[in-house]
Amino acid sequence: MSGLLQSIDPKEIADERVRHTVELLLNLIEQLNTTNKHLEEEIQKLRDENNRLKGEQGKPDIEANKNIGFKKNHSSEKERKIPKERYKRSKNKSIKIDRKEIVVYPQEQLPVDAQFKGYEEIVVQDILLKPDNILFRKEKYYSPKTRKTYLAPLPTGYEGEFGPGIKALVMSLYYGGNMTQGKLLEFLEDIGISISAGTISNLLIKNQEHFEAEYKQVYVEGLASSPCLEKFAQRGEPPHRNFSLATL
Repeated sequence: MSGLLQSIDPKEIADERVRHTVELLLNLIEQLNTTNKHLEEEIQKLRDENNRLKGEQGKPDIEANKNIGFKKNHSSEKERKIPKERYKRSKNKSIKIDRKEIVVYPQEQLPVDAQFKGYEEIVVQDILLKPDNILFRKEKYYSPKTRKTYLAPLPTGYEGEFGPGIKALVMSLYYGGNMTQGKLLEFLEDIGISISAGTISNLLIKNQEHFEAEYKQVYVEGLASSPCLEKFAQRGEPPHRNFSLATL
């Protein structure tokens, strides 16, 4: 067991959260190991005292090998008390820059001999929540020959009075963020969206039917890929929660 623990080097773990968790677990194991040794020593002392009272000879006092234990580079008592400096991997390389701003240092606060030395860059992530109201001017034609009016259709996703951005946000906050319809209404009104509680309910109901059909299709295809569940896939319905392989 000691050899296995000694082979674990948290520094080789790339994920900082996992590495920190492993270090905590190793320290906890060492504490438990130390406590266990102390308890074993106390038990042995009691046994020796009991044997002495009986007139028997106790266990010989043999010094333990001090080299057996955990690596000092990650679990010593001294290092646990001294916080280690941690370095995070830069994630800025994968962040798309939408705009750049120059932060100007107040000139009146600079000494007269201050020299400009360029810029120090820092990436700050943020999000904009603001209305994006669009006035669509749909082309309209009339044909005397066919006696029909031809009206240009709206782009995909813009059916009704609300665009795909609002529809996706409502679905995400309601189903993914567990936000109530009342809080959704309050949130949308705060950012300038004119919408009613009934409209929010309709958006959720209509989208729910669409996503339910899509979920069922994915579910059935998943069952079809499993030989033992192919029987349920052929029926086009999910198996009962209490089903067993014996029902196949």
